[in-house]
Amino acid sequence: MNDQSRWTLAGKKALVTGATRGIGKAVADEFLALGAEVFIAARTEKEVSTLLAEAEKAGSPLHGCTADLSREDDRQKLIREVSSVWSSLDILVNNAGTNIRKKVTEYSNREFDYLFETIYRSAFTVTVGLHPLLKASGSASVVMITSVAGLAHIRTGAIYGPMKAALNQLTKNLSVEWAADNIRVNAIAPWYIRTPLTEPLLNDPVYLRDILERTPLKRIGYPKEVSALAAFLCMPAAGYITGQCIAVDGGFSVNMF
Repeated sequence: MNDQSRWTLAGKKALVTGATRGIGKAVADEFLALGAEVFIAARTEKEVSTLLAEAEKAGSPLHGCTADLSREDDRQKLIREVSSVWSSLDILVNNAGTNIRKKVTEYSNREFDYLFETIYRSAFTVTVGLHPLLKASGSASVVMITSVAGLAHIRTGAIYGPMKAALNQLTKNLSVEWAADNIRVNAIAPWYIRTPLTEPLLNDPVYLRDILERTPLKRIGYPKEVSALAAFLCMPAAGYITGQCIAVDGGFSVNMF
């Protein structure tokens, strides 16, 4: 394999969930720029339609569908849609997620179920459901977008963190179980990244000060800094990396005192 072919996604088929905003959109854009054919999924129909129309006008190889991955019927719809477009899948990025920030004693059962379905079960169901396509690739890569909240306590609520931790563990389990199918599975754990989901928090000067005090690089991250790692993990150059959780956090996770 020559050096150029190690550092490209040319010809790869990639599914990115939660791909119309923030990290997910940055990942989809990065993959397209590196030569991949991309399928996007998100729950807002207008946003998906707009991106597909823009891609068609630009001649970009972009597919997509609307899917609320907190719902089982939409998860199955996504699996069917991707399977109807491609007979194999080289890359799967599980990015869909959300949060409800409360004290642990204030969550309702309905809120717990919603976060569980959106964060954990969506990634689990879609990944397992697409296993035949990933296996057919012969050299597939799955990336879970998790969080440093799954590595240590941060002020995001006592449901979000454990669900992200569960994805980190799922990454390890699948990386071993699916190694025989030549499917690599890794996780990326971001700290605060400037996205629509975090913008309300980052606009609070006191909250922002607290974040920066704990971040050695003294700044907030950007979606493209997460998408760059996602792209690398899916390249042939990363072919011996599996089962890992890599923090994109400006040093937060190693800053004890």
